[in-house]
Amino acid sequence: MIFKTQDIENYKNENKIFLFHGVNEGFKEEILKKTFIPMFQGNVFKYFEKEIFENIENFYNNILSKSFFEENKLIIIKDASDKIKNEIETLKEKKLEDIKIILISNILDKRSKLRNYFEKEKDLVSVAFYSDNNQTLSSITKSFFLKKNISISQESINLIVNRASGERKSLVNELEKIENYLKDKKKITTKEIYSLTNLSENYSINELVDNCLAKNKQKTIYILNENNFSFEDAIIIIKTFLIKSKRLLKLNQDFHLSKNLDNTVANFKPPIFCKDKDVIKQQIKNWSLNKTYELINEINKIELNIKKNSNNSLNILFDFILNTSKINN
Repeated sequence: MIFKTQDIENYKNENKIFLFHGVNEGFKEEILKKTFIPMFQGNVFKYFEKEIFENIENFYNNILSKSFFEENKLIIIKDASDKIKNEIETLKEKKLEDIKIILISNILDKRSKLRNYFEKEKDLVSVAFYSDNNQTLSSITKSFFLKKNISISQESINLIVNRASGERKSLVNELEKIENYLKDKKKITTKEIYSLTNLSENYSINELVDNCLAKNKQKTIYILNENNFSFEDAIIIIKTFLIKSKRLLKLNQDFHLSKNLDNTVANFKPPIFCKDKDVIKQQIKNWSLNKTYELINEINKIELNIKKNSNNSLNILFDFILNTSKINN
């Protein structure tokens, strides 16, 4: 069966085997910590798929054995892929009443045998975890400070959200860091946010993506040459492309309705910083609605390709960037 993330709470007790797949690792962790792990009073066992196949007999022994003190077990299998499908079929046939199994996967495309198996079987649950947009991250940030009764400006909230680059996990980690810093304080300034936050945002990366989408090719090449990007940076860069392209799509939709470029940028939510407005306007001028849709599809393909070919990730990414920054593209 296919569930949405908001359905999980209602069916957490009814279903025994779940597949969580998609890019939003932070949201997966949040669901595990808040919804499932508290149900099992410490009887939680975590495996990586690779560990299971290194000693499959030990895995089954651990799952099927039951001590006097263990009423229920939660089994979490990380980095799950199509390889684990046969083992899940075996466990499903055993109809284990006192065990819940959650598989954690990254992106599984529609051809994935594991994903298709979970989506078609009525006793199994498949849940896709998509990237958070800035509106969702802003809501999480506002709620965090509201619950703590901490005064914070909208500018500071925007800064935290923008620096998170769409990563809920990074956002939550940094919010916890801010909480530890504040202790009994009831107000935090933008200057303090700058010094405290250490999210995946990198100003060189932001500048790179913005100039590429604005088709400032010379500036884009200069930034590429000035930075020694790693594989980890490649993942952050392509995620930043996706976030900014989705924002560009919304801007294009707004501009299509208003026909006024200045008003489109000025009225956009969450607000665009003054220093970024000129480059954003340039992006809108260079990308039509249809071209922006095509760009988002291309970015999704590039992200998959990067993750599958880590040794060649930077070459794949740089080719995409240089091609995207061309005026006639």
